Amino acid sequence: MGLIVRSKIKEAAGDHNVASDFADALDKKVQDLVKAACARADGNGRKTVMAKDL
Repeated sequence: MGLIVRSKIKEAAGDHNVASDFADALDKKVQDLVKAACARADGNGRKTVMAKDL
């Protein structure tokens, strides 16, 4: 499941070029962050993921 929108990456990068593999790598990092945050929420007995879980 892709969480990252490629057009928004290009928009955020401004004048910089964005390599074709960048979005996939960023998506993987975001998915890992979400999984880790969910694990932390579970560890604290919550079903709600919060900013502090990052």
